[in-house]
Amino acid sequence: MARPARDHPFARSKTAEWADRALAAMWRKGITQKPPLEPEFLWNIGARGFAPTHETALRSEAEALDFRERLDALCTSLRDEAQLNSLGHTMAYGQITSAIRKRHALGALWSKKPDLAQTKLAAPIIVIGQMRSGTTRMQRLLAADPAHSGTRFCNSHDPVPRMKGIRRIKGHAMLAAARRINPWIDALHPIGAVRTDEEIGWLAAALSPCALEVQYRIPSFVRFSEARDPAPIYAEFARILRTDAAAMGNATLPRVLKCPQYSEDLPALLAQFPGARLVVSERDDDAVLASSVSMVAAQMAPQSDCLEMTAIETEWRRKLALRALRTAAALAAFKGPLVRVQFAELDADWRGTMARVYKTLGLRLSRDALAAMEQEQQRSSRDHHRQHQGQMAEFS
Repeated sequence: MARPARDHPFARSKTAEWADRALAAMWRKGITQKPPLEPEFLWNIGARGFAPTHETALRSEAEALDFRERLDALCTSLRDEAQLNSLGHTMAYGQITSAIRKRHALGALWSKKPDLAQTKLAAPIIVIGQMRSGTTRMQRLLAADPAHSGTRFCNSHDPVPRMKGIRRIKGHAMLAAARRINPWIDALHPIGAVRTDEEIGWLAAALSPCALEVQYRIPSFVRFSEARDPAPIYAEFARILRTDAAAMGNATLPRVLKCPQYSEDLPALLAQFPGARLVVSERDDDAVLASSVSMVAAQMAPQSDCLEMTAIETEWRRKLALRALRTAAALAAFKGPLVRVQFAELDADWRGTMARVYKTLGLRLSRDALAAMEQEQQRSSRDHHRQHQGQMAEFS
Protein backbone atom coordinates (compact mmCIF):
# COMPACT_ATOMS: atom_id res chain seq x y z
CA MET A 1 0.00 0.00 0.00
CA ALA A 2 1.25 3.47 -0.82
CA ARG A 3 2.10 5.71 2.11
CA PRO A 4 2.38 9.49 2.05
CA ALA A 5 6.06 10.37 2.36
CA ARG A 6 5.42 12.71 5.29
CA ASP A 7 4.04 9.83 7.39
CA HIS A 8 7.02 7.50 7.49
CA PRO A 9 10.08 7.77 9.80
CA PHE A 10 12.23 9.48 7.16
CA ALA A 11 9.65 12.23 6.62
CA ARG A 12 10.57 15.03 4.30
CA SER A 13 11.89 18.19 5.87
CA LYS A 14 10.04 21.48 6.13
CA THR A 15 12.36 22.80 3.42
CA ALA A 16 11.35 19.97 1.09
CA GLU A 17 7.65 20.51 1.84
CA TRP A 18 7.95 24.23 1.19
CA ALA A 19 9.91 23.75 -2.04
CA ASP A 20 7.41 21.19 -3.34
CA ARG A 21 4.44 23.49 -2.67
CA ALA A 22 6.22 26.55 -4.06
CA LEU A 23 7.18 24.83 -7.30
CA ALA A 24 3.66 23.49 -7.81
CA ALA A 25 2.20 26.97 -7.19
CA MET A 26 4.58 28.64 -9.66
CA TRP A 27 3.69 26.15 -12.39
CA ARG A 28 -0.03 26.42 -11.64
CA LYS A 29 0.02 30.23 -11.76
CA GLY A 30 2.18 30.37 -14.89
CA ILE A 31 5.04 32.18 -13.12
CA THR A 32 7.37 29.63 -14.66
CA GLN A 33 6.83 26.60 -16.84
CA LYS A 34 7.14 23.02 -15.69
CA PRO A 35 10.12 21.64 -17.65
CA PRO A 36 9.19 18.57 -19.70
CA LEU A 37 11.18 15.43 -19.05
CA GLU A 38 11.65 14.92 -22.77
CA PRO A 39 15.03 13.81 -24.17
CA GLU A 40 15.47 16.51 -26.82
CA PHE A 41 14.40 19.33 -24.49
CA LEU A 42 16.80 18.17 -21.78
CA TRP A 43 19.60 17.64 -24.30
CA ASN A 44 19.22 21.16 -25.66
CA ILE A 45 19.29 22.65 -22.16
CA GLY A 46 22.35 20.66 -21.10
CA ALA A 47 24.26 21.23 -24.33
CA ARG A 48 23.63 24.98 -24.42
CA GLY A 49 26.86 26.91 -25.01
CA PHE A 50 28.83 23.91 -26.31
CA ALA A 51 29.74 22.85 -29.83
CA PRO A 52 28.32 19.54 -31.13
CA THR A 53 31.88 18.21 -31.42
CA HIS A 54 32.40 18.59 -27.67
CA GLU A 55 30.03 15.73 -26.89
CA THR A 56 31.86 13.31 -29.18
CA ALA A 57 35.45 14.20 -28.19
CA LEU A 58 37.36 10.95 -27.54
CA ARG A 59 34.07 9.03 -27.49
CA SER A 60 33.17 6.43 -30.09
CA GLU A 61 29.98 6.57 -32.10
CA ALA A 62 28.70 3.59 -30.10
CA GLU A 63 29.32 5.44 -26.82
CA ALA A 64 27.47 8.52 -28.03
CA LEU A 65 24.54 6.34 -29.14
CA ASP A 66 24.51 4.51 -25.80
CA PHE A 67 24.11 7.78 -23.89
CA ARG A 68 21.22 8.95 -26.05
CA GLU A 69 19.43 5.60 -25.78
CA ARG A 70 19.87 5.63 -22.01
CA LEU A 71 18.48 9.16 -21.94
CA ASP A 72 15.40 8.13 -23.92
CA ALA A 73 14.71 5.14 -21.66
CA LEU A 74 15.26 7.15 -18.48
CA CYS A 75 12.89 9.94 -19.49
CA THR A 76 10.15 7.44 -20.38
CA SER A 77 10.53 5.71 -17.03
CA LEU A 78 10.50 8.96 -15.04
CA ARG A 79 7.36 10.17 -16.81
CA ASP A 80 5.44 6.89 -16.70
CA GLU A 81 6.51 5.20 -13.48
CA ALA A 82 8.21 7.46 -10.94
CA GLN A 83 5.12 9.30 -9.63
CA LEU A 84 7.20 12.41 -9.01
CA ASN A 85 5.94 15.35 -7.03
CA SER A 86 6.96 18.87 -8.03
CA LEU A 87 10.25 18.75 -6.13
CA GLY A 88 11.09 15.30 -7.51
CA HIS A 89 10.32 16.45 -11.05
CA THR A 90 12.61 19.45 -10.61
CA MET A 91 15.41 17.39 -9.10
CA ALA A 92 15.23 14.85 -11.93
CA TYR A 93 15.36 17.68 -14.46
CA GLY A 94 18.40 19.14 -12.70
CA GLN A 95 20.26 15.84 -12.48
CA ILE A 96 19.76 14.96 -16.13
CA THR A 97 20.65 18.38 -17.54
CA SER A 98 23.68 18.43 -15.25
CA ALA A 99 24.84 15.06 -16.61
CA ILE A 100 24.49 16.35 -20.18
CA ARG A 101 26.33 19.57 -19.32
CA LYS A 102 29.19 17.69 -17.65
CA ARG A 103 29.44 15.38 -20.65
CA HIS A 104 29.90 18.34 -22.96
CA ALA A 105 32.26 20.16 -20.59
CA LEU A 106 34.49 17.09 -20.36
CA GLY A 107 34.43 16.76 -24.13
CA ALA A 108 35.41 20.41 -24.50
CA LEU A 109 38.34 19.83 -22.13
CA TRP A 110 39.47 16.68 -23.92
CA SER A 111 39.25 18.44 -27.29
CA LYS A 112 41.96 20.82 -26.06
CA LYS A 113 43.90 18.42 -23.83
CA PRO A 114 43.35 14.83 -24.96
CA ASP A 115 46.41 13.65 -23.02
CA LEU A 116 44.51 14.17 -19.75
CA ALA A 117 42.22 11.24 -20.57
CA GLN A 118 45.24 9.05 -21.34
CA THR A 119 47.16 9.65 -18.11
CA LYS A 120 49.04 6.55 -17.00
CA LEU A 121 47.68 5.26 -13.68
CA ALA A 122 48.91 3.00 -10.93
CA ALA A 123 46.74 -0.12 -10.72
CA PRO A 124 43.76 0.69 -8.46
CA ILE A 125 42.46 -1.04 -5.35
CA ILE A 126 38.74 -1.69 -5.87
CA VAL A 127 36.34 -2.25 -2.96
CA ILE A 128 33.47 -4.50 -4.07
CA GLY A 129 30.30 -5.16 -2.13
CA GLN A 130 26.62 -4.49 -1.65
CA MET A 131 25.61 -1.08 -0.42
CA ARG A 132 25.40 -0.97 3.38
CA SER A 133 28.01 -3.77 3.68
CA GLY A 134 30.90 -1.65 5.00
CA THR A 135 32.40 -0.60 1.68
CA THR A 136 32.63 3.08 2.62
CA ARG A 137 34.52 2.36 5.81
CA MET A 138 36.94 0.06 3.99
CA GLN A 139 37.49 2.60 1.20
CA ARG A 140 38.23 5.41 3.64
CA LEU A 141 40.65 3.32 5.69
CA LEU A 142 42.58 2.27 2.60
CA ALA A 143 42.54 5.77 1.11
CA ALA A 144 43.82 7.25 4.39
CA ASP A 145 47.16 5.55 3.70
CA PRO A 146 49.53 8.23 2.29
CA ALA A 147 50.71 5.62 -0.23
CA HIS A 148 47.21 5.51 -1.76
CA SER A 149 44.72 8.06 -3.09
CA GLY A 150 40.96 8.47 -2.91
CA THR A 151 38.29 10.35 -4.84
CA ARG A 152 36.97 13.47 -3.13
CA PHE A 153 33.19 13.85 -2.95
CA CYS A 154 33.35 17.21 -4.74
CA ASN A 155 35.40 15.68 -7.57
CA SER A 156 32.98 12.79 -7.96
CA HIS A 157 30.03 15.13 -8.36
CA ASP A 158 31.88 17.62 -10.54
CA PRO A 159 34.39 15.69 -12.68
CA VAL A 160 35.54 18.73 -14.68
CA PRO A 161 38.82 20.18 -13.31
CA ARG A 162 38.41 23.84 -12.45
CA MET A 163 40.25 26.74 -10.85
CA LYS A 164 41.70 25.69 -7.49
CA GLY A 165 39.07 25.57 -4.76
CA ILE A 166 36.02 25.95 -6.99
CA ARG A 167 34.93 22.32 -6.75
CA ARG A 168 35.39 22.37 -2.99
CA ILE A 169 33.13 25.44 -2.69
CA LYS A 170 30.53 23.89 -4.98
CA GLY A 171 30.67 20.67 -2.97
CA HIS A 172 30.02 22.48 0.30
CA ALA A 173 27.10 24.38 -1.26
CA MET A 174 25.61 21.22 -2.74
CA LEU A 175 25.79 19.39 0.59
CA ALA A 176 24.27 22.32 2.48
CA ALA A 177 21.27 22.26 0.14
CA ALA A 178 21.02 18.46 0.26
CA ARG A 179 20.97 18.50 4.07
CA ARG A 180 18.11 21.00 4.10
CA ILE A 181 16.07 18.82 1.77
CA ASN A 182 16.99 15.46 3.32
CA PRO A 183 17.81 15.70 7.05
CA TRP A 184 18.83 12.03 7.18
CA ILE A 185 21.67 12.27 4.68
CA ASP A 186 24.56 12.20 7.16
CA ALA A 187 23.01 9.42 9.22
CA LEU A 188 22.61 7.30 6.09
CA HIS A 189 26.01 8.09 4.56
CA PRO A 190 28.43 10.52 6.28
CA ILE A 191 29.70 12.99 3.68
CA GLY A 192 32.14 15.86 3.45
CA ALA A 193 32.97 18.00 0.42
CA VAL A 194 36.62 16.90 0.32
CA ARG A 195 36.21 13.58 2.10
CA THR A 196 36.97 10.36 0.25
CA ASP A 197 33.78 9.00 -1.26
CA GLU A 198 32.42 6.69 -3.93
CA GLU A 199 32.66 7.56 -7.62
CA ILE A 200 28.90 7.46 -8.09
CA GLY A 201 28.94 10.92 -9.69
CA TRP A 202 31.14 9.70 -12.52
CA LEU A 203 28.80 6.78 -13.22
CA ALA A 204 25.78 9.08 -13.04
CA ALA A 205 27.41 11.39 -15.59
CA ALA A 206 27.21 8.49 -18.06
CA LEU A 207 23.60 7.70 -17.00
CA SER A 208 24.31 4.57 -15.03
CA PRO A 209 21.17 3.77 -13.01
CA CYS A 210 23.01 3.60 -9.66
CA ALA A 211 22.32 7.16 -8.46
CA LEU A 212 18.82 7.20 -9.92
CA GLU A 213 17.28 3.92 -8.77
CA VAL A 214 17.80 4.86 -5.11
CA GLN A 215 15.81 8.09 -5.63
CA TYR A 216 13.05 7.20 -8.06
CA ARG A 217 10.83 4.26 -8.87
CA ILE A 218 12.01 3.61 -12.43
CA PRO A 219 11.77 -0.18 -12.97
CA SER A 220 11.76 -0.15 -16.77
CA PHE A 221 14.95 1.93 -16.92
CA VAL A 222 16.62 -0.29 -14.33
CA ARG A 223 15.78 -3.44 -16.32
CA PHE A 224 16.90 -1.72 -19.52
CA SER A 225 20.26 -0.94 -17.91
CA GLU A 226 20.72 -4.38 -16.37
CA ALA A 227 20.28 -5.99 -19.79
CA ARG A 228 22.68 -3.58 -21.47
CA ASP A 229 26.45 -3.80 -21.86
CA PRO A 230 27.93 -1.27 -19.37
CA ALA A 231 31.22 -1.01 -21.31
CA PRO A 232 30.47 2.55 -22.61
CA ILE A 233 29.89 3.76 -19.05
CA TYR A 234 33.23 2.40 -17.85
CA ALA A 235 35.10 3.73 -20.86
CA GLU A 236 33.87 7.18 -19.83
CA PHE A 237 34.62 6.38 -16.19
CA ALA A 238 38.23 5.51 -17.03
CA ARG A 239 38.72 8.77 -18.93
CA ILE A 240 37.34 10.74 -15.99
CA LEU A 241 39.56 8.89 -13.49
CA ARG A 242 42.67 9.54 -15.60
CA THR A 243 41.72 13.20 -15.91
CA ASP A 244 41.07 13.48 -12.18
CA ALA A 245 44.40 11.84 -11.33
CA ALA A 246 46.23 14.27 -13.62
CA ALA A 247 44.44 17.26 -12.08
CA MET A 248 45.10 16.08 -8.50
CA GLY A 249 48.68 15.04 -9.20
CA ASN A 250 48.27 11.54 -7.74
CA ALA A 251 48.36 9.27 -10.79
CA THR A 252 51.30 7.29 -9.37
CA LEU A 253 49.34 6.36 -6.23
CA PRO A 254 46.88 3.45 -6.37
CA ARG A 255 43.37 4.93 -6.33
CA VAL A 256 40.97 3.24 -3.90
CA LEU A 257 37.71 2.93 -5.85
CA LYS A 258 34.33 2.04 -4.41
CA CYS A 259 30.71 2.03 -5.51
CA PRO A 260 28.06 -0.70 -5.00
CA GLN A 261 27.33 -0.57 -8.73
CA TYR A 262 30.74 -2.14 -9.38
CA SER A 263 29.44 -5.44 -8.00
CA GLU A 264 26.90 -5.47 -10.84
CA ASP A 265 29.30 -4.40 -13.58
CA LEU A 266 32.63 -5.87 -12.44
CA PRO A 267 33.81 -7.37 -15.78
CA ALA A 268 33.39 -4.01 -17.55
CA LEU A 269 35.29 -2.21 -14.77
CA LEU A 270 38.12 -4.75 -14.70
CA ALA A 271 38.45 -4.53 -18.48
CA GLN A 272 39.55 -0.92 -17.95
CA PHE A 273 41.90 -1.74 -15.03
CA PRO A 274 43.16 -5.33 -15.51
CA GLY A 275 45.88 -4.99 -12.83
CA ALA A 276 43.45 -4.11 -10.02
CA ARG A 277 43.50 -5.58 -6.52
CA LEU A 278 40.08 -6.40 -5.03
CA VAL A 279 38.66 -6.09 -1.52
CA VAL A 280 35.27 -7.79 -1.17
CA SER A 281 33.09 -6.50 1.69
CA GLU A 282 30.49 -8.94 2.98
CA ARG A 283 27.62 -8.65 5.46
CA ASP A 284 24.55 -10.63 6.51
CA ASP A 285 21.93 -10.49 3.74
CA ASP A 286 19.05 -9.51 6.04
CA ALA A 287 21.03 -6.63 7.55
CA VAL A 288 22.02 -5.38 4.09
CA LEU A 289 18.41 -5.52 2.87
CA ALA A 290 16.97 -3.73 5.90
CA SER A 291 19.55 -0.95 5.72
CA SER A 292 19.19 -0.63 1.94
CA VAL A 293 15.39 -0.34 2.06
CA SER A 294 15.51 2.36 4.74
CA MET A 295 18.11 4.31 2.75
CA VAL A 296 16.10 4.14 -0.47
CA ALA A 297 12.90 5.15 1.30
CA ALA A 298 14.64 8.14 2.85
CA GLN A 299 15.85 9.34 -0.56
CA MET A 300 12.54 8.79 -2.30
CA ALA A 301 10.50 10.52 0.39
CA PRO A 302 11.14 14.14 -0.65
CA GLN A 303 10.53 13.39 -4.34
CA SER A 304 7.31 11.40 -4.40
CA ASP A 305 4.06 11.56 -2.43
CA CYS A 306 3.51 7.85 -2.93
CA LEU A 307 5.95 5.43 -1.32
CA GLU A 308 5.10 1.77 -1.82
CA MET A 309 7.16 0.19 0.93
CA THR A 310 6.43 -3.39 -0.09
CA ALA A 311 7.48 -2.59 -3.65
CA ILE A 312 10.73 -1.02 -2.45
CA GLU A 313 11.60 -4.08 -0.38
CA THR A 314 10.71 -6.47 -3.21
CA GLU A 315 12.80 -4.54 -5.71
CA TRP A 316 15.85 -4.31 -3.50
CA ARG A 317 15.66 -7.96 -2.54
CA ARG A 318 15.78 -8.69 -6.26
CA LYS A 319 18.54 -6.14 -6.94
CA LEU A 320 20.79 -7.38 -4.14
CA ALA A 321 20.37 -10.97 -5.32
CA LEU A 322 21.26 -9.96 -8.88
CA ARG A 323 24.40 -8.16 -7.72
CA ALA A 324 25.43 -11.13 -5.61
CA LEU A 325 25.10 -13.49 -8.58
CA ARG A 326 27.00 -11.20 -10.93
CA THR A 327 29.75 -10.61 -8.38
CA ALA A 328 30.19 -14.33 -7.78
CA ALA A 329 30.46 -15.00 -11.51
CA ALA A 330 33.00 -12.23 -12.03
CA LEU A 331 35.14 -13.21 -9.04
CA ALA A 332 35.20 -16.84 -10.18
CA ALA A 333 37.04 -15.67 -13.28
CA PHE A 334 39.31 -13.17 -11.50
CA LYS A 335 42.96 -14.22 -11.18
CA GLY A 336 44.41 -11.20 -9.38
CA PRO A 337 44.93 -10.40 -5.68
CA LEU A 338 41.67 -10.61 -3.71
CA VAL A 339 40.70 -10.49 -0.04
CA ARG A 340 37.30 -10.87 1.62
CA VAL A 341 36.31 -8.88 4.71
CA GLN A 342 33.27 -9.45 6.91
CA PHE A 343 31.42 -6.39 8.21
CA ALA A 344 31.56 -7.65 11.81
CA GLU A 345 35.25 -8.49 11.49
CA LEU A 346 36.18 -4.94 10.59
CA ASP A 347 34.01 -3.63 13.41
CA ALA A 348 35.58 -5.93 16.01
CA ASP A 349 39.26 -5.51 15.13
CA TRP A 350 39.97 -3.02 12.39
CA ARG A 351 43.76 -3.06 12.92
CA GLY A 352 44.02 -6.82 12.65
CA THR A 353 41.67 -6.83 9.69
CA MET A 354 43.64 -4.18 7.82
CA ALA A 355 46.89 -6.05 8.52
CA ARG A 356 45.36 -9.14 6.92
CA VAL A 357 44.05 -7.11 3.97
CA TYR A 358 47.48 -5.61 3.30
CA LYS A 359 49.29 -8.93 3.61
CA THR A 360 46.87 -10.72 1.28
CA LEU A 361 47.04 -7.96 -1.35
CA GLY A 362 50.83 -7.72 -1.15
CA LEU A 363 50.81 -4.16 0.21
CA ARG A 364 53.08 -2.62 2.85
CA LEU A 365 51.29 -1.44 5.98
CA SER A 366 53.48 1.40 7.25
CA ARG A 367 53.39 3.26 10.56
CA ASP A 368 52.24 6.35 8.68
CA ALA A 369 49.38 4.35 7.18
CA LEU A 370 48.27 3.05 10.58
CA ALA A 371 48.43 6.53 12.08
CA ALA A 372 46.32 7.94 9.24
CA MET A 373 43.83 5.10 9.62
CA GLU A 374 43.61 5.81 13.34
CA GLN A 375 42.64 9.40 12.53
CA GLU A 376 40.02 8.17 10.07
CA GLN A 377 38.62 5.82 12.71
CA GLN A 378 38.34 8.67 15.19
CA ARG A 379 36.58 10.79 12.63
CA SER A 380 34.22 7.94 11.77
CA SER A 381 33.36 7.48 15.45
CA ARG A 382 31.95 11.02 15.46
CA ASP A 383 29.85 10.55 12.32
CA HIS A 384 26.05 10.71 12.48
CA HIS A 385 25.65 7.31 10.83
CA ARG A 386 25.52 5.74 14.29
CA GLN A 387 22.00 7.20 14.54
CA HIS A 388 20.88 4.94 11.70
CA GLN A 389 20.26 1.90 13.92
CA GLY A 390 17.67 3.84 15.91
CA GLN A 391 16.07 5.16 12.75
CA MET A 392 15.88 1.63 11.34
CA ALA A 393 14.14 0.40 14.50
CA GLU A 394 11.48 3.09 14.04
CA PHE A 395 11.32 2.30 10.34
CA SER A 396 10.63 -1.39 11.10
